[in-house]
Amino acid sequence: MDLGDAVVEAAKLMAISARTAPKAKGIDDIEIVLLRDHGDLERLADKMEEIGRETDRGFFVRDAECVRKSSAVLLIGVKGGKPKEIDCGGCGYNGCEEFRKAGKRVERDYSGPNCALQLIDLGIAVGSAAKTASILNVDNRIMFSAGVAAIKLGIIKCSVALGIPLSAHGKNIYFDRKWPR
Repeated sequence: MDLGDAVVEAAKLMAISARTAPKAKGIDDIEIVLLRDHGDLERLADKMEEIGRETDRGFFVRDAECVRKSSAVLLIGVKGGKPKEIDCGGCGYNGCEEFRKAGKRVERDYSGPNCALQLIDLGIAVGSAAKTASILNVDNRIMFSAGVAAIKLGIIKCSVALGIPLSAHGKNIYFDRKWPR
């Protein structure tokens, strides 16, 4: 029995969990994208491999193989360059006004600086989505590498994103992953 369609339905429920997760000040700057087409998954995996080889980070290549074996990938990101106007200093600046004046300074895997509260919102949304996958017994793994590749491909328009590949096999494909040689 092919369980791919069921995994996609679970991904939609995970997206609901991410969307309805609590957000600082009730402001929702979370972006959610569901990849389920084989071609989209292959494109994401190819970009992950490319980044891994260019930066000599083998885990990108290893994670790409997991994405290829997955039925779907849920991408969750945030536009962290927009401060929540609390002046907490968590971003490293002396307040939101100073943060705004700094503008975008760093563009590597992610672009920054990012509002600390926006990043907390992202963590809560991703955790809520993974919780839903767990309740539904859908195997998953939160991946930095998939989020970075999705940003580079323009699939998700965020400063920070994570990817959650999903599968339903007899053995969890995200466990006992082998590092490339």
